[in-house]
Amino acid sequence: MLISIDRQSPRPAWQQVADELCRLVATGALGADEQIPSVRTLALELAINPNTIQKAYTSLEAAGITYAVAGVGRFVSPDARGIIATRGQERLAELQHSMSELVQTGITQEQLLDTVQAAVTKGGQA
Repeated sequence: MLISIDRQSPRPAWQQVADELCRLVATGALGADEQIPSVRTLALELAINPNTIQKAYTSLEAAGITYAVAGVGRFVSPDARGIIATRGQERLAELQHSMSELVQTGITQEQLLDTVQAAVTKGGQA
């Protein structure tokens, strides 16, 4: 599984794990009803505390992105891609609102475009 954690990031490790799993679902690398690694397996793979993985998995289940089958494991929800896409559209609307506010403070279109390009480039390297 291609999950990585940036130990220098200010974002908590559990959030990075949850975001990486969402990325894998959104890109089709993980499909509906596909099993995800156990807490123990992923904790060993990433060399982080199992409680960190458990917190990520709990957040994904609460969001409807995964579901658990007692004694079997955790799986990607059939609705996961739609949930993630909806969340992305909501964030995009928030970003548009924030950019409008920034323009009102004197930030130029060029500065905004440079910032967006830097973010996209950084995101593509993850």
